[in-house]
Amino acid sequence: MYRQIIIITGLSGAGKTVALRALEDVGFFCVDNFPIVLLHDLLNISSKDESVNRVAIGVDVREKAFLKDIYKLVDSLKNTFHIEIIFLEAEQSVLIRRYKETRRPHPLQSEGLGIEEAMKKEMELLSSLRELADRVVDTSSLTPHQLRALIMEMYGGKTNRELFINLISFGYKFGIPQNVDLLFDVRFLPNPYFVQDLKDLTGLDSRVKEYVLKDSFSEEVIDRLKDLLKTFIRGYIKEGKSLVNIGIGCTGGRHRSPVIVEEMVSFIEKEFKIKPQVIHRDI
Repeated sequence: MYRQIIIITGLSGAGKTVALRALEDVGFFCVDNFPIVLLHDLLNISSKDESVNRVAIGVDVREKAFLKDIYKLVDSLKNTFHIEIIFLEAEQSVLIRRYKETRRPHPLQSEGLGIEEAMKKEMELLSSLRELADRVVDTSSLTPHQLRALIMEMYGGKTNRELFINLISFGYKFGIPQNVDLLFDVRFLPNPYFVQDLKDLTGLDSRVKEYVLKDSFSEEVIDRLKDLLKTFIRGYIKEGKSLVNIGIGCTGGRHRSPVIVEEMVSFIEKEFKIKPQVIHRDI
């Protein structure tokens, strides 16, 4: 039996190719756009090669003719193999921007649909796979490099199940990140934006950090936040949750929220021996 079989799927433009390449780099045998109806045959044949003990399959909307039988297929595969499904998605505006940047059409635009219509139809066609997914990863705030790092961290050869934590700083005026499990608002903390010498810096600068943290109320907020995260993360680990997205937001996402995120990184590493993936979305 395979130690791991990963099905990578999701919305076009959300990063499936990047994720597959990352899995290939950590030792997975990868096949993209494979007809899922033939998965049984592929896995049975390749199981005869003892060197192939981890397999990743890319499935997208181009397999729509087979998606109606996905529940039955996955159930039958799980009777024989250890299967995990990862569904990648992103906000519509982000996906549209990515298509404009790459100048590539959406796969369903060949049917004469506009980009937004194609995306809506794709989500409908893939809804069954999303329901079956063990992990749903929103890549809206991730660069290809960050997505690659996240996938490699998740599947870089470790056999024990771990909790992966994404810490995201953001600005409310640019919108709340999708699919956050925990959301914290720190817009009430001292704002360096109104200090002339600090306005053009970011929360990664020691001077901004000192300004935000010197207030006694900030210290109290951080202590309370640490207590909350300690309780929640312990609960997630006990429950067996695999991925947690924690969003911390201020007005513009450049000063206060990055400072607090960096403080939580140090705390989580020390308390749980887990190194979070950090995304400063709006810096």
